[in-house]
Amino acid sequence: MTPLKIDLVSDIACPWCAIGYARLEQALTLAPELAVTLEWHAFELNPDKNAPQEAILPALSRKYGKSEEEMRQAQANMMQIASGLGINFSQLQQRKTCNTFDAHRLVKWADTQQKATAMKLALFDAYFGEAANVADRSVLAECAKNAGLDQTQAEQILASNDFADIVSADIAKYQQAGISSVPAFIINNKYLISGAQEPQQLAASLRQIAAETLEKS
Repeated sequence: MTPLKIDLVSDIACPWCAIGYARLEQALTLAPELAVTLEWHAFELNPDKNAPQEAILPALSRKYGKSEEEMRQAQANMMQIASGLGINFSQLQQRKTCNTFDAHRLVKWADTQQKATAMKLALFDAYFGEAANVADRSVLAECAKNAGLDQTQAEQILASNDFADIVSADIAKYQQAGISSVPAFIINNKYLISGAQEPQQLAASLRQIAAETLEKS
C-alpha cells in the first residue's frame, strides 16, 4: 500500500468541509491501495469571538453580495449533496454564525485520544443537523460525549485555555501558507487539493500523487 499523509484544513462552520470529508471517505474506498493518515487543522470563517451571532442567510447574503434567495438556493443545493452522502444538513438554513475557536480546541484534545475525526463529525452534525450553537460550551461538551469522549474532561478543557496556543499556531501557519478558503487538502506536505472535489476526481488525484511519490522515492 502507498502511504499518504493528508493535512485537512477546515472549519466546523463550513458546510463544504463536511461534504469534502465525506467525499474523501468515498474516494478512499475507490483507491484501497492507498494507506492514508489524516490530520485535521483549524481555520476560522468567523474569527471575531465578540461578533454577535446572526441568522445565516442574511449573513451570507451580505458576505457574498447576493440576495437571500440566492443564498437559500445555494444552501438547498448543498443540502441535496449532503443527503446523497448520508450527512445530516437538515438545519443548514436555520443555523447562526458563530466563532469556532473553542470547538477547534476540542478537536485538538480529541486528537490526543485518536478521536479527532469523531469529534469533528459530532460538531458538523450539531451545527448543520441541529443548528446548535457550537460556540456554546455546554453544546461543545455534549458533542464531546457524542464523539465517545469524557464530557467532564471536555468541560474542564473548555473552562481552561488548554490547546488554545496549538489552535492559534495552526490557524496562523496555514494563513501564512496562503490557505484562504477551505476545505484544503495538503498531501505529503507538498501537494494542495482545494475544495470539496467529487470522489472519483479526488481518488484520481490521490493516485497520481502516490505514483509521483513512488517514482521519486
